[in-house]
Formats: sequence, structure tokens, C-alpha cells
Amino acid sequence: MRALIQRVTEASVEVEGQIVGQTGPGLLILVCAMRGDDETAAEKLAARIAKLRIFHDENGKMNRSLLDIGGSALVVSQFTLAADTRSGNRPSFSTAATPEDGRRLYEYFSDSLRSQGIATDNGRFGAEMKVRLLNDGPVTIWMDSADRA
Repeated sequence: MRALIQRVTEASVEVEGQIVGQTGPGLLILVCAMRGDDETAAEKLAARIAKLRIFHDENGKMNRSLLDIGGSALVVSQFTLAADTRSGNRPSFSTAATPEDGRRLYEYFSDSLRSQGIATDNGRFGAEMKVRLLNDGPVTIWMDSADRA
């Protein structure tokens, strides 16, 4: 799975003029399931993100995690993170999971964050969404469950 993580002071997602998900201080997580991903990949990525030390400690160092600060998360499905732009001008999304697998793993990822004790809200899978955020820092980090480091 792939995730683009943004440290935010606030974020929300809107569908058809209605806010369907929001978060206060914490993370906006754009997430994409890739072909071949499974629940193990979703669970490991959620655990890594929950423990990622990107919030300031009392000395101003990025040394605290979402768990440490009691922050929350807004998780938004984002299949375009699977974009392959190596050839031509039109991205290919053929490496993204099928819509059925994508939905299942998106929901499993969110549930995995919740099981870590993180208050988690969601966008609406497959919907046309408007996402608003106030990036804090700015801090934006790319993660992939296939990373070995």
C-alpha cells in the first residue's frame, strides 16, 4: 500500500457539499492499495504511520508520534497514488488494486489505525471529494508498505 501523509492542524473532506470526514491536529492520510496488497500490508503500514515521529516534542524536535500526542487521522482513498508516469503524458493506474480490493483494504487500513487507539475519520471511497487541509510545517511524507528500510 502507498500513503501520502500530511501533518495537519485541521483537515476535512466534502462530498456533494457535505463534510463527510474531518480531523483536528493530526494527520491527513491519502492511501492507495496496490495490486497484490493484502491485510498484512495494510496493518503494517497503519502501525508504521501511528508510530511515525513527526510531531514536535518540548524541544521543538520531530520526536513524537500521533499516538504520543493523542492526535487523530483523516484517511482518504486516493487511487492516483498508483500513477505510473514513466511513459507518455497520460498516467497509467494499472498497478492499483481493483476497486473491490481497494475498498476492502482502505477500510481495513482505517480499522487498523483505530485498533491502535487513533481516532480515525474517513472520506468516501470512490466518491468525487473535495479535501481541505491546513498543512502544519509543512510536513509531507511518502510511505509504501513495500519499503524495506
